[in-house]
Amino acid sequence: MTNREREVLKLIESNPMISQEEIAKILEITRSSVAVHISNLMKKDVIRGKGYVLSQEEPYICVVGGSNIDIQGCPKDTLILGDSNPGSVKTSLGGVGRNIAENLTRLGVRTKFLSVVGDDENGKRILAHAKSIDLHMENTLVVKGESTSTYLCVLDEKRDMNVAISYMDILKNMDIDYIKKNDYIIKNSKFCIVDANLPEILEYLINTYNVPFILDTVSASKAKNIKEFVGYFHTIKPNKMEAEVLSGIAINNEEDLKKAGKYFVDKGVINVFITLGADGVYYKTPNIEGIIVPPTMEMVGATGAGDAFVAGLTYGLFNNKDIEEEIRFAIGASILAISCEETINPNMTSSLVKKTIENLKFKNNKIIL
Repeated sequence: MTNREREVLKLIESNPMISQEEIAKILEITRSSVAVHISNLMKKDVIRGKGYVLSQEEPYICVVGGSNIDIQGCPKDTLILGDSNPGSVKTSLGGVGRNIAENLTRLGVRTKFLSVVGDDENGKRILAHAKSIDLHMENTLVVKGESTSTYLCVLDEKRDMNVAISYMDILKNMDIDYIKKNDYIIKNSKFCIVDANLPEILEYLINTYNVPFILDTVSASKAKNIKEFVGYFHTIKPNKMEAEVLSGIAINNEEDLKKAGKYFVDKGVINVFITLGADGVYYKTPNIEGIIVPPTMEMVGATGAGDAFVAGLTYGLFNNKDIEEEIRFAIGASILAISCEETINPNMTSSLVKKTIENLKFKNNKIIL
């Protein structure tokens, strides 16, 4: 297969109904050239028939969520509120959905990401970066005249978040019509990850598509918006506070965790993962539950651990790992995230995650039901 044929195929994979004119415009070649490349792909049995049906499309994960530009400030010394603090400020790509999608791509999982950006320089930067790492964002909604989402946070001297402000108004454009135009991407995915920043379309997604959905609750305030239909998700990953909001159960000890886990499973959730910070991860399925506690690790950066954890869990599901192996891998991914100042560790790979957890001693309290 030639390089140009690969480019044509990549566009068809992202949108099987794309026209030859649209392909020609994107690749800046003539329509007749596109026709020749498509003919060659059909002769090679890579695509078939009308609508460019793919012969054997590689399994993939679909992520539906936000794309941000993150601005992070960190003081040199103790953070003083109400004053100007000497320190450092850095700008990076972010967004819960985008971060998860990038981590998955770096872990070697083919990932298609449905998102929205503005037609500004930040939006162009996000799309160019996705292309450079082979994250499929060809179906991104680009809104003219609007600014790409921005997330501003200030860390304290321990590099923990002190305060944050998010400007995500552009997400309102990611509506049901946009989802309908791209529903074949969702329908054909092995798993679909969604985050709670999109309450307007979440209910539509889970009620419309017969795909295992994985939920990242994002925050306790966002969790309130999805409490009523949490049972429709295949897998959920709240932290303790978010789990309390979703279940209505105050979690003060291990017994409370079990009550919350039972609540979610009784609602219909297959896999429940409640993150407990330094106390580990509580997990619950219809057949097994327990807590896995990782060793204490030094933290370089505070952001990105949760997104890496969700990507690690999804990697395990995608590759049919058992639940404990899945959790250990997810913890390994989050360890790599916090060992780097960047939100996403540029060295993230599945082999490095496996090497990271190889010699770690996890405490495991497993209960077979």
